[in-house]
Formats: sequence, C-alpha cells, structure tokens
Amino acid sequence: QVQLVESGGGLVQAGDSLRVSCVASGRTFSSYVMGWFRQAPGKEREFVASISRSGANYADSVKGRFTISRDNAENTVYLQMNTLKPEDTAVYYCAAGFPPGGLDPRGYRYWGQGTQVTVSS
Repeated sequence: QVQLVESGGGLVQAGDSLRVSCVASGRTFSSYVMGWFRQAPGKEREFVASISRSGANYADSVKGRFTISRDNAENTVYLQMNTLKPEDTAVYYCAAGFPPGGLDPRGYRYWGQGTQVTVSS
C-alpha cells in the first residue's frame, strides 16, 4: 500500500510559477512510475506528466512549461509549473503505478487527494 500526499497548490496570476510536491509512503518508491494528472470542473481527469527510470513524458499542453522530477531518497515527486495559464486551473493529482504507467489514469494504482491550482488572468 502506498499513500500519496500532495502539497504546494494555490492561487497565482497568469505567467507566474508554482511547484507542487507529492510525498509517498513505503520503501519501494523508486520502482514506481510517478505521474501528475489534473481535473478541471466538468472535465475528465487528464494526463500532465510522468517520470520513470526510462525518463519523463509530458502532455503537449504543458511541454516546455512544466518539469517533473523526483527525489527517490525523499520519496518525493515534484511538478514545477512555469508560465502558468488560466487554462492550467485544476485540481492536480499525484499518482503511482507499476511500469509502464502511461497516459491513462487506469495505469496508476495509487492516488493522492489532490491539490488545487488556480491561475487568474
């Protein structure tokens, strides 16, 4: 069992930066694919980024603006978000899964409770 706890969300203006974090419990963190997803009101949960031993993947909508990273010694995954846009407003969820993970939320077994990111124009 893995528990995930996100933090770092908040209200920012368009063009600002924000970093959200996710701390995982358990001793096998490094073996998991870690992903970030987001869900805006009235929309389906969508893939944002993932990171594994093979590298990182990003949704086209965030490529070049967001960076995912992980610290296996601290059981933590980060999402650095730069040049934020109002359309980035959503609840951001951290997820952990077994390889390959992928873009589909069904590829991830464990989920955090989410952290709200709101970008004002």
